[in-house]
Amino acid sequence: METRILGQNGLRVSALGLGCMGMSDFYGQRDDAESTRTLHRALELGVTFFDTADMYGPFLNEEMVGRAFHDRRQQVVIATKFGIQRDPNDPARRGVNGRPEYVRQACDASLKRLGTEYIDLYYQHRVDPDTPIEETVGAMAELVTAGKVRHLGLSEAAPDTVRRANGVHPIAALQTEYSLWSREPEDGVLPICRELGIGFVPYSPLGRGFLTGQIQKFDDLDPDDYRRHTPRFQGDNFQKNLDLVARINDLAAQKNCTASQLALAWVLAQGADIVPIPGTKRVRFLEENLGALHVQLRQNELDQLNEIAPLGAAAGLRYPEQMMRSVNG
Repeated sequence: METRILGQNGLRVSALGLGCMGMSDFYGQRDDAESTRTLHRALELGVTFFDTADMYGPFLNEEMVGRAFHDRRQQVVIATKFGIQRDPNDPARRGVNGRPEYVRQACDASLKRLGTEYIDLYYQHRVDPDTPIEETVGAMAELVTAGKVRHLGLSEAAPDTVRRANGVHPIAALQTEYSLWSREPEDGVLPICRELGIGFVPYSPLGRGFLTGQIQKFDDLDPDDYRRHTPRFQGDNFQKNLDLVARINDLAAQKNCTASQLALAWVLAQGADIVPIPGTKRVRFLEENLGALHVQLRQNELDQLNEIAPLGAAAGLRYPEQMMRSVNG
């Protein structure tokens, strides 16, 4: 397994991580047994970087990851997040909290659920507009001093926010959505990361599953799948994005690989400071995704993909309009 380093303090991880969110929430029915097999198989195949958050479930995902690796903690790098609070009576309702006292409470709760004494990479999940980033990151830095956290990260933070945060404590990684149909980070976020020596962790590098080619009609989504409420999966946008994926699929066929592997290979090719975390709860898709590490893209193929999927190619917002207000904060 190829490894890459996030940030300037030597956080070494597998070149592909595993996003664990869908194992517990948002993408249809849970299958804890299969998800646990997927976690174990990932480690067997060399994946060391596992991404969770307190709000996935909520709370269930951290517990699952903790159970899966309780006897092999030294072999894995666990990233988790705080900051999005879901209403216990209505999990669809949520707020953002970056207050220092909450940072400390959230960390202690995550440590307990994960069954560990430390978190390798602790992200602020969304920037709290009502709390200065310096205060939030200051509290996160205290967790590093206390030995509860080893490295700090931000998720969906704007370039100026990243710079201010890094001035308080070195930021190892910035996480945001990035893929062939979500290239917005190239315009601001990725450059500031490279200027400051911050690693970049793309989530949804397969376009929430759309770039796999497995989703061909709206009804392929389970009734409780949250993607049904996402603009890119609705109305005319669905067909326009399907047409985009068809062109990617054609190129993948020429490369004798799957559309998923081609899409992930493109992300990996964007720089050695980039570590995508495709999510899955099934062993067979995990194994398919890892095949992307063996797909080498020539310059003419990268040029073709840039022509097929330039910045802004996808139809529709990546989140509903209300949720878009909390990204790039």
